[in-house]
Amino acid sequence: MTDKRNFEIIADTELPGTPERVWEAVTAGTPAWMFPTDEWPAVRTVDEYPTHLVSRMDGPDGWFNQLEHVLEPLDGGRARLHYVHSGIFQGDWDGQYDGASKHTVFYLHTLGQYLKYFDGKPVVFTDIQAPAASQTPDGFSRLKAAMGVDGAAQGDHVDLELDGVGRLSGEVDFTNDNFLGLRTADTLYRFFGRNAFGAPVGMTVHDFSGSGDSETTAKAWSGFFEKVYA
Repeated sequence: MTDKRNFEIIADTELPGTPERVWEAVTAGTPAWMFPTDEWPAVRTVDEYPTHLVSRMDGPDGWFNQLEHVLEPLDGGRARLHYVHSGIFQGDWDGQYDGASKHTVFYLHTLGQYLKYFDGKPVVFTDIQAPAASQTPDGFSRLKAAMGVDGAAQGDHVDLELDGVGRLSGEVDFTNDNFLGLRTADTLYRFFGRNAFGAPVGMTVHDFSGSGDSETTAKAWSGFFEKVYA
């Protein structure tokens, strides 16, 4: 019998943008801080711009996946977000909940980085997956060591020269055992230690330079990953 249970992930955070700007980011602007969601067959069951949005997908046998955003304006052009992700996990419930909860923290942090530094700029989004060899327990730490950021703390400035990728100069805006965020003058680099959740290490690049090319970016980083995990 398949383990099938409801889950609910709740997060409350303050964001550097008005409710209107946050609404834009979580609806049309997801490639700028998370990943494109325009192909999702979600239905807006609540659509009260710009304070309350509920998007839901339903499937067979009672399966569903739902995202709720409740936005409240704060002084200084900021907003308070109450976020609830609910639905049903099948299979390894504990593992999926752990992974989804930790991803939520990182995604909402990245949303804040986007709103503070790049809000409204056109973005070129690229998703790159490391080889299957990255799924070892030390997979993510190997990547950080190869990049030269294994000892870096949040807020540190880094100046990296990566084989095949080139120079990255910017700030470590997020780091823990499972995730790493680097912000340069024109790009957000997000690294995911999904080896901890039974998947390969991965990354997303959110390029706001105006000259980004997804194919070139994917080729460069894929080559770097192949050397790291050779």
